[in-house]
Amino acid sequence: MISTLRGVTAQVNLNSAIIEVGGFGMLIQATPQTLGTLHVGREALVHTSMVVREDSMTLYGFASGDEREVFEILTGVSGIGPRTGLAILSVHTPEDVRVAASTKDTKAFTKVSGIGPKGAQRIVLELSGKLTPTGAPTTTGTVAAPSWEPQVIEALTGLGWTEKDANKALTALEKSDPAIIAGGIVPEILRAVLRSLGRGTRV
Repeated sequence: MISTLRGVTAQVNLNSAIIEVGGFGMLIQATPQTLGTLHVGREALVHTSMVVREDSMTLYGFASGDEREVFEILTGVSGIGPRTGLAILSVHTPEDVRVAASTKDTKAFTKVSGIGPKGAQRIVLELSGKLTPTGAPTTTGTVAAPSWEPQVIEALTGLGWTEKDANKALTALEKSDPAIIAGGIVPEILRAVLRSLGRGTRV
């Protein structure tokens, strides 16, 4: 099993990246946060999880071993596939997921596109006892709101835009589509900003 990849980043896309390792281009699927840490032409180290199915082998990449561990626990839940696991980690940090699972905060999971109240209830039920927060919970016992702005800006700069352009695009999006900004969901905001900027990959 491939557990880590170290090599030169050859390409960064909206949902994936290619890392050259020993003459091979390894395609990984990853969250915007992880992709934001990758820069074309620079060496990268990503922690990976391989999902093997009858018709495919897909490699998922993560900026940390902690993120990979939570991903693998999430995908062990009935009804959560790799794409949904990745979507959860695009919205919440690994610690957010731990706190949400331990406090049975179903609302935290319904913030993820494609997860409804029933799905969220099943997730917290199946995650019970499998994820424990590493830090102290908040005084309210709820998950703190994710800080999406730094994540989006980091992803955009990783895809080739300057921080100034990224901030301008976010300001424009806030005026043109405040509902997306209010939702605070990183992948949705990132996709909307990329549409406004006119391209989705770094070339």
